[in-house]
Amino acid sequence: MDKQVIQAQFGANAAAYITSHPHAKGASLARLVALVPAEADWDVLDIATAAGHTAFAFAPHVAHVWATDITDEMLDIARQQAQARSVTNVTVEYADAEALPYPDGRFHLVTCRIAAHHFGEVAPFINEATRVLRPGGRLAVVDNVVPPGSAGDYVNAFEKFRDPSHGRCLSMAEWHEAFLAAGLTIENEEVLDKQMVLENWAARHDALTRRYLRAMLLEASEPVAAFLRPQTTGDDTFFTLREGLIIGRKR
Repeated sequence: MDKQVIQAQFGANAAAYITSHPHAKGASLARLVALVPAEADWDVLDIATAAGHTAFAFAPHVAHVWATDITDEMLDIARQQAQARSVTNVTVEYADAEALPYPDGRFHLVTCRIAAHHFGEVAPFINEATRVLRPGGRLAVVDNVVPPGSAGDYVNAFEKFRDPSHGRCLSMAEWHEAFLAAGLTIENEEVLDKQMVLENWAARHDALTRRYLRAMLLEASEPVAAFLRPQTTGDDTFFTLREGLIIGRKR
């Protein structure tokens, strides 16, 4: 994925991530904090932090969090949020997920939530995250996941039509294999549903694009429909996305 496309897309929509329900209040955020046995002396790195929700969720439980992103507008938002929340143990700074500017073994925990599908290939990200972990440190990832095969390809196309910065969502099996390939021992993996309202999800687009997205959703094949579960209620069109949560420990 072209990083300039990502920066342009997220820069233009940075402010929306402060209140975006899946990012700010999605079930996976509380679940992630509950599953990671954070300790008071830990140093934590949050990759692709956006508005900083994951960084701020872990900050009360650890010594310090580095909240990183590649988009200047997102970094500005995260800094504003840190100040507004009176959080003093979060450092907001630029860092590329595929070339982290930190030494080997620097962190007890690396997190990345609802962002890796913008990276394109996840292997460089996972390898870098593992490199900067201490032995015994954990990598905790939440990201949208898709079913295997052509149904997953369709869901990815649906996502990319709405968001040009979308790279590719993996299946849970692919995440599992990627963690093992990086030498991580998997401690937890699960999938959480999140219900979306199409009209809100596609609100940044014009009426024609919204109609195309609605058609892609409502006219999808049976395997895709079984995954997205589209339904209409009055003027609203609902569907379901899935977030995979996976935690691995560095051997």
